[in-house]
Amino acid sequence: MTAGTRRIKSVEDSIRDTDEPEHRLKKHLSGLDLTVFGVGVIIGTGIFVLTGVVARDQAGPAVAISFVIAGVVCGLAALCYAEFASTVPVAGSAYTFSYATFGELVAWIIGWDLVLELALGAATVAVGWSGYLNQLLDDLGIPLPTSIAGEEATFNIPAIVVVLLMTTVLVLGIKLSSRVTAVIVVIKVAIVLLVIAVGLFFVKAANYTPFVPPAEPAAEGASGWDAPLVQTLFGFDQGTFGWGGVIAGAAVVFFAFIGFDIVATAAEETRNPGRDLPRGILGSLAICTVLYVAVSLVVVGMQNYADLSADAPLADAFADEGLAFFSGVISVGALAGLTSVVMILMLGQSRVLFAMSRDHLLPPALARVHPRYGTPYTITIATGVFVAILAAVVPLEELANLVNIGTLFAFVLVSIGVVVLRRTRPDLPRAFRVPLMPVLPIVSALACLWLMLNLPGDTWARFLGWMVLGVLIYFVYGRRNSRFSTPGGREDSAAANAARRS
Repeated sequence: MTAGTRRIKSVEDSIRDTDEPEHRLKKHLSGLDLTVFGVGVIIGTGIFVLTGVVARDQAGPAVAISFVIAGVVCGLAALCYAEFASTVPVAGSAYTFSYATFGELVAWIIGWDLVLELALGAATVAVGWSGYLNQLLDDLGIPLPTSIAGEEATFNIPAIVVVLLMTTVLVLGIKLSSRVTAVIVVIKVAIVLLVIAVGLFFVKAANYTPFVPPAEPAAEGASGWDAPLVQTLFGFDQGTFGWGGVIAGAAVVFFAFIGFDIVATAAEETRNPGRDLPRGILGSLAICTVLYVAVSLVVVGMQNYADLSADAPLADAFADEGLAFFSGVISVGALAGLTSVVMILMLGQSRVLFAMSRDHLLPPALARVHPRYGTPYTITIATGVFVAILAAVVPLEELANLVNIGTLFAFVLVSIGVVVLRRTRPDLPRAFRVPLMPVLPIVSALACLWLMLNLPGDTWARFLGWMVLGVLIYFVYGRRNSRFSTPGGREDSAAANAARRS
């Protein structure tokens, strides 16, 4: 299949588009800013909730090993993202990378897929933010009615408010966004470190024994569409606890790391992308992995894993030690954490849609950049309104796994794509290179695929339905209006680039 048939957008074309005056974004971000963005989006409720849930139900005290395994899998994907982002420093992340390697159809599919990770993820987190806010207000004796706040709300007003506030910050500039994120990250990391430091004084060595509890058969009940796809297809049942439980736990806590890939969406707004993007991606992932492992070791050391709470394990562990004050501190940390997660997920979503609009796969008017603030304000506002509506009225509990499968699918394509681009464009300058090529990218793709297979069958059905809808929209609108379909569009430039390389 020729490049023209697949409509591959060359790296040169992608970079050239960033210089168009009407689409030019301001370059304000440094490596430190990108690291802060990464930490800001990774550290959310996962550090306060998933640690206890996975320890109690699957891994026991060895939940720390589950976090290490998940961190390694994410690290493999992060290496691939780092090479791509430093080679193609353009907004859009996996969408842009796929356009340069697999062509327009796959790029559209991955862009459509990222809506699951970013927009739906932002809405889900906003609902969680509303729940934590109402819990904090309840502790103060001034709760909001459950009809307008919390996860069971009919019309979730706090979720709308936080989404619209973060949308305003994003419109006002990437520099302001990075400063707001920095303040929030300092607050929540300080709270996490305080929790670790204080919790160490209440750790009991007996709670670490056995570190890997004996394996047990899986509980009855998960079958058919509710069962992991790997169990439905191959009859493979991992059970709970033992090393199988530790690996199954890694599939769950993996989703606490979701978000490091969003650093790559800010490539076009980075002053020195070749140097700073790999630092931001890998640095934020390393910091968060260390914090996750430390918190998990503290919480299972403070309280026996079998007694951990499902809803607020960390807060309850401190309450059992007579440290009720820390319950409020942890709620504040969770609120701060979720605020930055909402903002950065919407930042990533707006940049992906901006790149797709600039390529005319979506209406090009959406790609307008504000003359003063240098942000894609039209698509940012549209993203904010869409996320606010989702957070206000849509019951998202059943859809939460779609965020996970969408992210893993993007990781698989990026891992494969970095190998493809090495072969098709060995001439490109690469400020960062994945080591042990092609072994590490292949291992990354297989590891992500394995985690996908551990998701329920009904999640796969919804995911495939979403993908079918996306393909239909592409052929009805995107393909016809793409720059490749305009006279003298990408077809000519692709031919010119091919001739230049031959």
